[in-house]
Amino acid sequence: MPSLAFSGLVLFSAIFLAFAFAGQQQFEPIQKVLQSFFPASSQRPEVFLPQGKLVGRSLPGEWPHDVEAFLGFPYSQPPTGPRRFRPLEPLPTSNKTFEASDFGPICPGKSFRGPSKAYDEDCLSVNIFRAAGTNSSSNLPVALYVHGGAFNRGFAAMENIPSMLGWSESPFVGVSFSYRIGALGFLPSGLTEKEGLLNLGLRDMMFFFDWFRANIGEFGGNPEDVTVFGLSAGAHAIGHFIMNTDEPFFQRAMLESGATTARAVNYPTEPLHEQQFAEYITAAGCSEVSEDSIFDCLREKPTDVVLKASFDVFDAYNPSLRWAFQPSIDGQIIKRRPTESWETGHWHKIPILTGFCHNEAASYVPSTLDNPTDFPDYFRTLHPDLTDDDLNELSQLYPDPSSDTSSPYLDTRPLSVGAQYKRAEAAYGHYAYVCPVRSTARHASAGQDSPVYMYHWAANGSVQHGANHGDNNKYETYSPQPRDFSTFQDQLAGEVHAYWTSFITQKGDPNALAGRFPDRPKWLPFKTRSEEHLMIFGDGNDELAGGNGIGTTSQMVDDVWAEKECEWWWSKGEKLHQ
Repeated sequence: MPSLAFSGLVLFSAIFLAFAFAGQQQFEPIQKVLQSFFPASSQRPEVFLPQGKLVGRSLPGEWPHDVEAFLGFPYSQPPTGPRRFRPLEPLPTSNKTFEASDFGPICPGKSFRGPSKAYDEDCLSVNIFRAAGTNSSSNLPVALYVHGGAFNRGFAAMENIPSMLGWSESPFVGVSFSYRIGALGFLPSGLTEKEGLLNLGLRDMMFFFDWFRANIGEFGGNPEDVTVFGLSAGAHAIGHFIMNTDEPFFQRAMLESGATTARAVNYPTEPLHEQQFAEYITAAGCSEVSEDSIFDCLREKPTDVVLKASFDVFDAYNPSLRWAFQPSIDGQIIKRRPTESWETGHWHKIPILTGFCHNEAASYVPSTLDNPTDFPDYFRTLHPDLTDDDLNELSQLYPDPSSDTSSPYLDTRPLSVGAQYKRAEAAYGHYAYVCPVRSTARHASAGQDSPVYMYHWAANGSVQHGANHGDNNKYETYSPQPRDFSTFQDQLAGEVHAYWTSFITQKGDPNALAGRFPDRPKWLPFKTRSEEHLMIFGDGNDELAGGNGIGTTSQMVDDVWAEKECEWWWSKGEKLHQ
């Protein structure tokens, strides 16, 4: 053991040499010389940006590759006070130091799964993850995550990017960020259009993308090698950006349970939007002021008032799934109806990976639907433009289990649900998610040379919800749950993770990176000659639902499931405002 005096002499000599060297090369080499005399674990990663210095941290984890993170630091001025309901403003250049070691507060929205999260209007922050040792010259591929949540809930940390990155056989930089949701981000109306304030949440994303392109290189990412990916509303948003023919900010896209044609996309003056807007400003106490003063009134209200109004209006329409506060056609980001955009033949023709879950609507439609009339009435409320003839066709397409014992929607599970629940779950899931995803695959495959890959998630996760919306999320990141559940679940998660990380790091090829599961089936593009294929994951497995079925982890099959149902929904696209 060296003596204290000797250790002090060595440290003094290091400092002396560092300052001598600094005479030629300034201060940065001093840090490098001094750092060599301290354990690596005590050194925190730093990045210097025009907005200031970011001090991140190393993340603990069981993954084989060490991960560094820069968490919860801002990318814009806070959208609070007089900046509420306005486009974002950039941060000033500064010498500030940002403590970037923890996630920031989430943007105010409806509560999501799990315990309540702290939220704040000052919420627009970034999270960046990279392998330890990455620096500004690494030039790595980037995976940019857009969170979902019906544009009314959700947060950036929903995706376990550290696990996805830490287990990847090839390095990349992972990014997530916040954007305004609910009424603060999406408040469509004629007045909002007149004020130039439509789709502020999507505009937050565009603002962030500009910040991202200017700064990601400092973290070791390549701004010209970007895969953007997201689930549900995150995928819907990505779909809109694919259709927007302005300069692209990404080279590949993964759209999970979402698409540009998902659910409905209306003009801001749609009667439902105007009705919800009127209810919102009344709840916020701004309905009695002049039209020109409404947004000033909303900016002056306390945060809890504008948030409660947003939550109350959303809750009022949630049972019918006529969700308030959604993106609308603004002529800029969303230039026209999504189906019309596909028909123009103009979109970003890039590699796409997309797919759906078998039971997309299991958590959404009311489980109490019981009477035979509940089924057509539900869709009549959802889409008043559907005629009686349309609804009769719909009822025949999805046979009534109360009068047809051969109906595939006859529910024999030991559940306390209405007789029409399984029927409505299938129909809404096809309408809102499955068929829009298949539409993306069909249109993109027919109109571009870049490959499109499609999947069908079939692993049964619970008795009532089956293969539910978002169930694949934990698998693509190779998270402890569910891979620790069984050997099958571990292999399924490993194969999915390998496909996803290969797509990210190998220019949109899900097969090029062998990973820990090199014998997984080759994922063929959706369209080969005149045939359409998809990868089905977990078919026949019901372990997590308490069953004994093991099934198959991954296999290529023909895309024929829900084919006739999708043909019907596509034929009604204009009435559905898709």
